Formats: sequence, structure tokens, C-alpha cells
Amino acid sequence: MSIPQSASGPIQSRDDLVRQLSKGCRPKADWRIGTEHEKFVYDLKTHKPVAYDGKPGIRQLLEGMVRFGWQPVLEGEHIIGLSQNSASLSLEPGGQFELSGAPLKTVHETCAEVDTHLEQTREIADEIGVGVLGFGFAPNWTLAETPIMPKGRYKIMRDYMPRVGGYGLDMMFRTCTVQVNLDFESEADMVKKFRVGLALQPVTTALFANSPFREGRPSGFLSYRAQVWTDVDNARAGMLPWVFEDGMSFERYVDYALDVPMYFLYRDGKYIDMAGKSFRKFLLREIPEAAHLTPMLSDWADHLTTIFPEVRLKSFLEMRGTDGGAWQRICGMPALWVGILYDGVALDAAWDLVKDWTAEERQALRDGVGKQGFKLPFRKTTVHELAHRMLEISSAGLKRRAELDSAGMSEDGFLNPLRELVNRGYTRAEEMLKNYYGVWGRDLTPLFTEYNFL
Repeated sequence: MSIPQSASGPIQSRDDLVRQLSKGCRPKADWRIGTEHEKFVYDLKTHKPVAYDGKPGIRQLLEGMVRFGWQPVLEGEHIIGLSQNSASLSLEPGGQFELSGAPLKTVHETCAEVDTHLEQTREIADEIGVGVLGFGFAPNWTLAETPIMPKGRYKIMRDYMPRVGGYGLDMMFRTCTVQVNLDFESEADMVKKFRVGLALQPVTTALFANSPFREGRPSGFLSYRAQVWTDVDNARAGMLPWVFEDGMSFERYVDYALDVPMYFLYRDGKYIDMAGKSFRKFLLREIPEAAHLTPMLSDWADHLTTIFPEVRLKSFLEMRGTDGGAWQRICGMPALWVGILYDGVALDAAWDLVKDWTAEERQALRDGVGKQGFKLPFRKTTVHELAHRMLEISSAGLKRRAELDSAGMSEDGFLNPLRELVNRGYTRAEEMLKNYYGVWGRDLTPLFTEYNFL
């Protein structure tokens, strides 16, 4: 979610930042599930992205959602998002449309939320003439064709990104993801979940790989989004090998985040460019142009949203390694991680699976999975077999959770679309490539019919 964050009070010391993270510790009975997913909005006639003020346009989409009780979030005269009952709708830099779901107790509830969002989006989209795609990378439009949303933070990022990585603008304007936000009980529980999440994130990249195209042609990758993230800004992204070292803690993450370069500060409805300057120096009043500004906990909350590792820590943990996906598979992503991280037996089994992996092996998984997917070798097996094992662990955890819907169905059923992928042995990206070279005749036009959410 990329709207200004809310947190109260000034920062007195580094200890305040540690306490802010540790407030995330919750008893198991209070654990919740927050699912976020982005999707591309495109003109049904041209198959190109829509501008903010165009017809059809992103402003039309946002304003249309107000009829369902969503409250507008404004930046100046522009509506840039909406909020309702602890959930929000927001815009990514190129007009990607994101639902940041409310914290809910079960996967049944979060999937019902997703389905409601689909129904609402369909109604407005039909009226204005747009479609919606769930892919990790825009399939057929260039950076030059991608519109820019009227949000101050994105101008700062757009100017800064090319100075620190080769794919920063691609990440901003042409990628989409699905992620799930999950709780922890204690610092030790956070550390264990963080480590398991990081180690297995590349496996989920393969499970959800569905971005094989770039500017209308095969890119050579099954997840081009995964490739993009290899060179965005390595000061704020990646696999964080130090998380596996002795001494990992809330304090260790705070020290990391303090030295990640800032993008901005937000004051009086405006963004102030702080790109490249460390939060630590801001806290110590060592940035001359910001020395008159009191560091606030809201500044810290905003800063944490601009750190992009494969797993991100706030007052919860965010699993961030997957492409935006087909509608029926969106619910599989939170189900997969809830089964592993919210059941103690499953978490132990997952830790046993990954605990002796080296930093080099974890990085090799991350580097190779975008191109090879399930076929990537690992030790004496493959990512395909790791995905199979991951699903087994998650399924058992979901069954032990025994959270049933009104028909008596377990959350385990949401894993079925992922089981289908593993059982057949090839990714959705490979399915699309087969169609591209076969029935589509090397033309992506059918993609916009076959994969439109609406």
C-alpha cells in the first residue's frame, strides 16, 4: 500500500523504533491474515494501460468504487486511493490497482473479501470499458506507453531509481504482485518465520510464475518480475542473508532499516525529497535541509514501506516473492503461507527443510528460479520437488488449524490450484508460452480475453 502511513508521536530514540516493531507481537488467538494484490488495468479496445484522467481512466475507476462505501483518499485535488473497514485501495506508479485487505481471521474470510472486490471492480470496469490482468510483468506495453500516476512520492522515486539500479523504473511501472501479511507471537517466533519465509520465497516465485512476456514477446524468463527485482536497488532489496545470523532481532532489523536510504518525508500534504539520505542521519539531525523537522513515528512507518526485501518486517511479516496471479490462484498464496507459518508443527517441518541451506544456496535459488522455475536444480532435487514438499507441509498445517467455512470445508481447499500446477509439473508461464507458440500464433491478443479477470 502506497498511501501515507499513520503512526503517532515524535521519535525520541532508536529504542522507540525497536518498540514500534515489537508491538507487533500478538497472542496466537489474535493472529490475522492480510492479503494484498495488484493488477494491471487496460483499455479493452487498445489493450494498453489507461491514464489517470483518460476515458477510460484510473480516476473513473476510483470514483466509481465510492458507490460501494469506499472513502476517498486525496492528494491535492486527486483521488489516489480509498479506504473502508481497515482495507484500502491504492495505486501503484503505472496505474496498477491494489487491494490491501483488512486483517481477517481465516483464509475463507480473506478470499470472500477478494471475491467482493472482484464483483465491485467488474461493475465499474464494465461501465468504463477496461479490463484487469493479473501478471507479474506487463505483457505488451513499453515504459514510454505506461502512464504516470499523480502521486508525489512516485516522482521522487522515478528520479532516484535509475541512479541505483537497472530495473527500478520497470519495477515501479510494469510489475504486479500478490503478498500476504502475517503475525508473530514473539521475537523468537518472528525470527523463525522470517527465516523460513526468506528461504522458501523462491519456491513460491516458481509456483506463481506467470510473467514470461515483455513488450509483446517472450522475455526468456518465466517470471520476468523476478528478474526485475535482481537489480532495482540492492540497498533495499534481496534475500537479507544476515537474518540467518546469530543475533537476529527487532534491533537488528531496525539497524538495517536506519541505514537504508530514504526516499521522502511527508509534511502538510506534500512529499519532501530525501532520496539517498539515511534515516539514521535524519534521526540524528545530520541532514541540514531536514534538521528543522522533528522525526516522527509516521516518518518511520512511511520509510518501512520503501524497503523491498523478499520478506519485509513491519509490525507483521510480508511474504513478497510472487507474481500477480490469476484470480482463482490469489487465495492460494495466503493459504500456502498460513498453513506453514500459523501451525507450530508445520513451521518446525519447514524449518527442518531449510535450516541447513547456505546463504549461497538460498541466493542461487533466488537468482535462478525466475528463468528456470520448477526445473531449477537444488542439491539432489529440483524446485519442483521443493514446491511439492512445501504444499504437503502447508496442507497438513491448514488441516490442523481446522478453520472451516459454513459448508464444513477446510482452508486446505484453497491450495488446489497450486496442487494442479505441481501435479502437472509446469508453471502458468510455460502454459502461456505453449499457447503463444501454438494456438495464439505468436500474437498476444488472445491473452487479453483468456486471462482478463472480469
